[in-house]
Amino acid sequence: MNAEPVAEKIPETPPPERVSSVTPPNKSKISSLWVLGALSCISLLACLLLWQKIGTIQEQLARQSADAQNQSSEARALSKQSLALAQETAARAALFESRLSEVALQRSQLEDLMQSLSRSRDENLVVDIESALRLAQQQAQLSGSIEPLLSALHSAEQRVNRAAQPRLALLQRAIARDIDRVKAAAVSDTPTLLIKLDELVRLSDELVPANAAPTKLAPAHNQQSGTTDGRSWWQSSADILLEQARSLVRISRIEVPEAALLSPEQAFFLRENFKLKLLNARLGLLSRQVESARSDLASAEVTLKKYFDLRSRQTQTTAALLAQIQTQMRQLQLPRIDETLAVLVTAAAGR
Repeated sequence: MNAEPVAEKIPETPPPERVSSVTPPNKSKISSLWVLGALSCISLLACLLLWQKIGTIQEQLARQSADAQNQSSEARALSKQSLALAQETAARAALFESRLSEVALQRSQLEDLMQSLSRSRDENLVVDIESALRLAQQQAQLSGSIEPLLSALHSAEQRVNRAAQPRLALLQRAIARDIDRVKAAAVSDTPTLLIKLDELVRLSDELVPANAAPTKLAPAHNQQSGTTDGRSWWQSSADILLEQARSLVRISRIEVPEAALLSPEQAFFLRENFKLKLLNARLGLLSRQVESARSDLASAEVTLKKYFDLRSRQTQTTAALLAQIQTQMRQLQLPRIDETLAVLVTAAAGR
């Protein structure tokens, strides 16, 4: 294509003065053609190489784009799977949290229930122990023995030890102290006191009032001796009359004026009154009215010392037995378990 313009310009190029040195037109054309052909071949080869390289690049780009598309699709699939997994995980986490909150709520409710059951069990235990101890105390007062009280205290101590609750430690110590106190207490025997009171009632019929006249057996003795001594009857009669005359006047020392004013007929009622006081003391002892029995015995002692002859053997025996019964009555008071009952009341109140 470029050969014709080159051939037209060739005659115009050399200057006129150097015509001799210009190459011939045929050789220049041939060389130009070779150059142009070589350049064309080179250009063609370069184009072919460039085209091949471009094709290779296109193929690589196509593969890379295909790979990128595959990877992007895989990435989208993985992202979808990851999103679904994340949503599932979030749902599971929410479910687990809800279940955990439910479990925590159930655990708190169970703990509250266990505490309420434990508290109610302790309260029932305290109420049972208190009722058992009060019943045992009543039985001990009725029977006059400390065995029911000791048995109830030992049973309460065993139940508290089996419970093993720290809030009942104070109750355990109080029960132990009351057990020691009850064991150390000296309690009189009620049946023995009743027997002694019956003996006092029997001796009351033989008591001699303070103003009673002494019995005289001398005249009968003199009559018997008069028959044996051979004394005359008139001497015996004179002795009897003399003795009767002497009995009309009696000089004695009476400490209490009221005792001297009692007539012989009132001595029976005096003994019956003394006997009634002893029987009232016996009834008070049977009904565990210790204070009432003590007051009746004290009144009987005052009556004995005021209206009866203290120089008489029966009165002295009665006074000694009465003093012995009063001494034992002081030891008849059963020990109380007020400390344990106070701790039980405090534990039942929940303080």
